[in-house]
Amino acid sequence: MSILTKYQLEIVEQSEIDALEDRLLRVRGQNDNAMGVELQRFGNAVAFSVKNIPGPSFNTVKGISGENVEGLDDIVEFYSNRGISPRFEVTPGNASIDLFRKLNTMGFFQSGFHTALYRPLSIEEISDMRVDSAIHIKEISLANFDIFGELYTKGFGMPAAFKDYVTANNKVLAESDNWTFYLASVGGEPAGIAVLLIKNDVATLAASATVPEFRNKGVQTALIQKRMQQAADAGCRYLVGQAAFGSVSQKNMERAGLKIAYTNAVWEKF
Repeated sequence: MSILTKYQLEIVEQSEIDALEDRLLRVRGQNDNAMGVELQRFGNAVAFSVKNIPGPSFNTVKGISGENVEGLDDIVEFYSNRGISPRFEVTPGNASIDLFRKLNTMGFFQSGFHTALYRPLSIEEISDMRVDSAIHIKEISLANFDIFGELYTKGFGMPAAFKDYVTANNKVLAESDNWTFYLASVGGEPAGIAVLLIKNDVATLAASATVPEFRNKGVQTALIQKRMQQAADAGCRYLVGQAAFGSVSQKNMERAGLKIAYTNAVWEKF
């Protein structure tokens, strides 16, 4: 694999922005924007806000750099007006001492790291990968989409009451040609799910989860390989993914040939 270039770094970072933007714009179009989705650009930085989901996953600023130091007050005000505390994700290439100092004086601290991974795609190379025949993978149809919410909540240890909400907010994505949802089965039993986004000839490994009783059986590796194959067949130049630093998800991606592009510094309010 070639050495990562600045151009490739920009592709990886833009893919993160594109994936969240595509998801939230589709959610915003549902039920007169009942979720309260808002997006605002501040130079190259994009502030994502979902009023009715108060956690940090969707209330995040991406693409921020030292160029945004003077405008940080405006970004924070954008969230304060909505009663939301934002999270900032800063890539190493966009970091600056002035940016970190300003975030600190505004009451933010570095709370963690988040890893972005990538690999160039080659149909010839992907076709040589071995697939575990014991794991069967198929696309989830709109008619059977409830299975996604059920396995997602089980895989992430969420309350079962969230199942319908997860199903509804992902089904709107499945109606788009850009998004593909997968079901993995082991011995005929549903074992895991995964999502792939293809946009601008870049494929993104989106959410994936395995139910507890089927972990450590190669389900996630098989789901990565399946999505990698589809991305290569679709003519994508790169496959990208994100994972918590040092997590099982990161290790599974690395086993599949993805390499670390960078590790984001995550900043949140004290």
